[in-house]
Amino acid sequence: MKTLEQIAAELQGYDPQALRAADVNAFLQRLVAPVTETEEVGIFDALGRVLARDVVSPISVPPHDNSAMDGYAFDGAQLMPGQALVLRPVGATALAGKAWAGQVANGECVKIMTGAIMPAGLDTVVPQELTTTGADGRIHIAADLLRRGDNRRLLGEDLMQGRIALSKGELLTPAAIGLIASLGLRSVTVYRRLRVAYFSTGDEILSLGEPPREGAVYDSNRYTVCGLLTRLGVQVIDLGVVRDEPALLAAAFRRAAAEADAIITSGGVSAGEADHTRRMMRQLGDVAFWRIAMRPGRPMAVGRIRSESQAKSASDAYQKSADSYQNESTQDAAGGSVLFGLPGNPVAVMVSFLAFVRPALLRMMGCTRAAPPLLRATSAEALRKKAGRTEYQRGLVSQAADGTLQVRSTGNQGSGMLSSMVQANGLIVLHHDQGHVAAGDMVDVMMFDGVV
Repeated sequence: MKTLEQIAAELQGYDPQALRAADVNAFLQRLVAPVTETEEVGIFDALGRVLARDVVSPISVPPHDNSAMDGYAFDGAQLMPGQALVLRPVGATALAGKAWAGQVANGECVKIMTGAIMPAGLDTVVPQELTTTGADGRIHIAADLLRRGDNRRLLGEDLMQGRIALSKGELLTPAAIGLIASLGLRSVTVYRRLRVAYFSTGDEILSLGEPPREGAVYDSNRYTVCGLLTRLGVQVIDLGVVRDEPALLAAAFRRAAAEADAIITSGGVSAGEADHTRRMMRQLGDVAFWRIAMRPGRPMAVGRIRSESQAKSASDAYQKSADSYQNESTQDAAGGSVLFGLPGNPVAVMVSFLAFVRPALLRMMGCTRAAPPLLRATSAEALRKKAGRTEYQRGLVSQAADGTLQVRSTGNQGSGMLSSMVQANGLIVLHHDQGHVAAGDMVDVMMFDGVV
């Protein structure tokens, strides 16, 4: 397991006091590793979990050629360019759920329902609404209306037996759950849930139920972060609010490291703050303190925190020879839980989580799917932007009269304006080298739907 210093050495131009947002994500992707433990769960419990093995289709879907329409099935070889086709319906209707056993000769057709197995020798279906029926009961199909094979679903068209239906690392969505069910599978193998501990720090933080006092604020970060983690599908370990007392902070960090794969804190990571959080982070683990070229946000701590047992294992390991220290179990024991120390301002906490923590946690969950692409929208107004930092402005995306997407800011972009996150439906992402934006310019947008 590499130290933070070794990871930093792999990044070109790494400067903890002036990190680009892109460099932060590159660092975090090297720092974290997926969990390895797996479990078997029923598909009703699989939503939001990450596949630990490929799902190989045990059957072909569909299992036979079938009709995509209610209509009439016939041999498409009878279709001729520029010529209408007249066919005589025969026999009973071919229904979904059972094979039709009759025979169809040239010049004949059979009425068929959606999903019904295509009768032998027939390969084309004309929708009922596209036919006319003559006085003699025969159906008429206009010239050049169809091509041979139209409105037929082929065996294995969706999935062929023996092929991979879903790949290891897929985040299971409602559509993926339905796909698994369509294969007749009742359970899947997934990675265990990621365990994430969270606590707020600071003597100025009030828990709900406490009376107001001068200079203090009610803790909102605890609830927004827990909500974001719950949306992500991890197991949340809520450690509440921890005061700026060394013993209490040490106990919270030790407990979090013993119980969780990752630890998230808010507050106490800015240089010069009159609290003990920074010192305790350094004392208990391998931690770097960053100043990120971004707004809102900027201060962030990242690293690993060890539990008491891990710290003892690491200490014992250092007493051994260099060769024995390289073994895998010693590296794991010395590693500890991944730490994300976020700033204290409410909006900065949420933006830092969305921009950096969420992608890192998804990797820890074993998810291989890339982050959703940023959308492009027209800025409905001029936006001030200082080049040399990435800005995440709260925005409201809507549809313009011509059907294109447009976005405008929610107004005041102060990092304590939590109400603006409620009004927004996305973040306007103004990149590091970007300057002022004029009305009508295209900008990138990170949408909130399904995330916040």
